Amino acid sequence: MKAFWQRFMFPIIGGGLGLLIAILFVSIGFFKTLLLIILTIVGILIGLYVKRLGILDGLLDQSDDY
Repeated sequence: MKAFWQRFMFPIIGGGLGLLIAILFVSIGFFKTLLLIILTIVGILIGLYVKRLGILDGLLDQSDDY
């Protein structure tokens, strides 16, 4: 089973994402789905930017003191 997953990991993930997008198209419509995808990508980019700058590192280090 592990060899199967390693061999077909990306097609399985791609198929799952395709199914999710198809369900979103049918349930909420094209433009709302497109907006959801765009906002998700923007959120990911903001998260990567914050991680690269280390803005939250100080806050997360302080929470370990408790």
